[in-house]
Amino acid sequence: MLKIWNQKKSEVEAQRLKPKGSPSRIRLQKDLGELVPSADTDIQFPNPADQTTFTVVYRPPTGFYAGGEFRFTFEVSENFPHEPPKVLCTQTIYHPNIDTEGHVCLNVLREDWKPVLNIQSVIFGLQMLFLEPNPEDPLNKDAAKLMIDDRQRFGRMVAETMCGLSRNNVAYTNVLDMKNPANKGRTHRNAHYY
Repeated sequence: MLKIWNQKKSEVEAQRLKPKGSPSRIRLQKDLGELVPSADTDIQFPNPADQTTFTVVYRPPTGFYAGGEFRFTFEVSENFPHEPPKVLCTQTIYHPNIDTEGHVCLNVLREDWKPVLNIQSVIFGLQMLFLEPNPEDPLNKDAAKLMIDDRQRFGRMVAETMCGLSRNNVAYTNVLDMKNPANKGRTHRNAHYY
């Protein structure tokens, strides 16, 4: 009987000492727990039991992309934080740093990634891409060139494509946030150009 009791005791102790998931998952839980709430950014978990895949929805308050609602999927691998999450824009948008397949050109997702960076760093980087697009490091070279050469025409192109119009044989997604009262009745014809 004493032998069984000692065996049970050691099993309980082993369970107590067992980690609550892989180091990657523990770090991801920490990062998600430390996210700073923001009125213009939401995080959605399609499968609440799986925190490794989630969607970030960003609504820029100002700039060329104001009034839009942009969705990004995040996939976090077992190698996180030693490799960055994979981030993809789920909509076809006209942006110098996002191509029509949704790939995002953001340094913290590539060569500038360090394990000390976190999910909040990536979200902040995405927000900055919409507030201050970077035509000097483009994925969409045509958008970058237009932004450098003619900012007003670039603004018109962004406004038209945000309304879902096709341009240059590309069908863009209507990304207007219709819950935003400023977008009530907005079309490419009456959009505000910067």
